Amino acid sequence: MALGICSKPKLYKGYIELELQLREFDRCRKLYDKFLEFSPANCTTWIKYAELENLLGDDERARAIFELAVGQPVLDMPELLERTQHVKVWISFTQFEAAQDCTDQGRSIYERADRALRQLETKEQRVMLYESWKEYEEKYGNDETKQSIAKKMPKRIKKRKKVTTEDGTDAGWEEYYDYIFPDD
Repeated sequence: MALGICSKPKLYKGYIELELQLREFDRCRKLYDKFLEFSPANCTTWIKYAELENLLGDDERARAIFELAVGQPVLDMPELLERTQHVKVWISFTQFEAAQDCTDQGRSIYERADRALRQLETKEQRVMLYESWKEYEEKYGNDETKQSIAKKMPKRIKKRKKVTTEDGTDAGWEEYYDYIFPDD
C-alpha cells in the first residue's frame, strides 16, 4: 500500500474518498485511524472522521472522536491557524451535540472550551468562541442562558501604540483593537 511507503495527507484523503465512494465504511475508519496516527494535529481530519461517524448513525463513536480531538495537546502547525482550528474543533463538537438534540451537552462543551481557552490567554480564540456561543444560545437557549453569554461578551476597544523603525527613529502611531473580557 502506498501509505506505508510514502505517507502524505493527500494520499490519505484520496484513499478515504475512494473508500467512501465504494461504501466501504470500515476501511474508511481504518484509514482515518492511520491518518490520525500519522498526523494527530490535523483538525480537519478529526472533524471529518466524527462527521462520518455521525452520518453512519454512530453518535457515541462520533462523540468519542470529538473528545479525543479536543484532548490533543497541539492541533495544526501554522501558528495563526493553530488557534483558529482548535476553536473550530470545539465549535464543531457543540454543533454535533445540538444536532443530536443534546443542547445541554453542547452548552457544557462551550463551558469546557471557555476554561481551556482562558488558560491559553488568546483573546482572538475566546472572541470566536463567544460569538459562536452567542449564536448557539440565540437558537437553542432561553432568556437566562442568553443573558449569561451576553455578560461574558468582551468589549472591543481601539488602542494606539508607538511604532519605531529598526534604527530607533519614531515612525508614528499604530492603531489596533484589543478585547476586554468582563470575567478577567
